[in-house]
Amino acid sequence: MNSSILRTMARLLASLLLLASLYLLWRGHNAPGGGFSGGIMAAAAFVLMAVAFEPMAGWRATRISPLVLIPLGLGVALGSGLIGIVTGGEFLAGRWVTVDVGEGVKVGTPLLFDIGVYLVVIGVALAVIIPLMGEEE
Repeated sequence: MNSSILRTMARLLASLLLLASLYLLWRGHNAPGGGFSGGIMAAAAFVLMAVAFEPMAGWRATRISPLVLIPLGLGVALGSGLIGIVTGGEFLAGRWVTVDVGEGVKVGTPLLFDIGVYLVVIGVALAVIIPLMGEEE
């Protein structure tokens, strides 16, 4: 497409979609949302860039190849499960630490697992959708 309005709005909307996806990721381990819904929303932002500019623009906008995001996300998710074993519990046992950022915020392995899912979902969605749009890396 060759629309300056679409290109201008795509930049704005993609930024808003990425922020909303990070909010879903952050809130998802305690409320509805999480890695999958946040990842789908982030992938939608990159697909919007691909539609507005050119197919590979969405791929390049990730800064890391989606084909790298998939194993990276799987590694993060696996690592979150192994923390439970290392600390004397079971695989995927939840462990939390309190981070002092003005007030105590509990951060735990469920969030780490969701980050892994988030990365995998973005990688898989872009690895499937971008080539279907007509260009490959």
